[in-house]
Amino acid sequence: VIGEGERDEAPMLYIGEEVGSGSGPKVDIALDPLEGTDITASGGPNALAVIAMTDEGGFLNAPDVYMEKIAVGPGVDPKILSLDDPIGDVLKRLSKEKDSDVNDLTVCILDRPRHEKLIKDVRASGARIILIGDGDVSAVIATTDAESTGIDLYVGSGGAPEGVLAAAALQCTGGAILGRLVFRNDDEIGRAERWGIKDLNKIYTTDDLAKGENVMFAATGVTDGAMLRGVRRSAGGAKTSSIVMRSKSGTIRRVEATHNFRRKTWIKSI
Repeated sequence: VIGEGERDEAPMLYIGEEVGSGSGPKVDIALDPLEGTDITASGGPNALAVIAMTDEGGFLNAPDVYMEKIAVGPGVDPKILSLDDPIGDVLKRLSKEKDSDVNDLTVCILDRPRHEKLIKDVRASGARIILIGDGDVSAVIATTDAESTGIDLYVGSGGAPEGVLAAAALQCTGGAILGRLVFRNDDEIGRAERWGIKDLNKIYTTDDLAKGENVMFAATGVTDGAMLRGVRRSAGGAKTSSIVMRSKSGTIRRVEATHNFRRKTWIKSI
């Protein structure tokens, strides 16, 4: 399991936890039952329930620390991405790939004080910016359909487990992500070393974060966002919008479901 039980003080879903009956094929699972806790509480956009799966050993054992990320959708040479080059240079390369001007591009960034310089540099390049409060998995996936979402590039630092989830989605849709773990103290470094992270400055590619012949990704909207509608309540039930993707076939399915709570007796209260 790649999860956030430790960060969210949850009773389960810790990184490295083993679940299941012990029979059947062994797989890696990455999940976030609620990606965007704060934005859900405030009614903000882009909250998701997310899960991904791949062959055993396919997901990076990402400790629950920050990760620098930069991601782009399909049809763009991944070599244009860099976590070290000035963001203005990256945007110039991206504009050439997309046969557009830099001022036609839109960059999505988490609205955090740590991104103050990054935001300033993107604005200085002439590109537009969309700032989000949370939900960087949704933001990375939004780059895969730039025509609909208007997001050409995602950049900034967020949770490392979310980087694994985002990479799993990109394996299904196409696109690329680079990530580098960020450590704020010795405790975080020790946590990474316990999970086999030896090169603390390594830049991880999409394949490093999520690999396998049959990567699967699924998400359900909790609040309305660029990719999925949120849960719509009704008397005695609800409607949900989900997306299910598979790397082996490249199939992307969208599921609109109607739930009847009167027939789901295991739902005590919502």
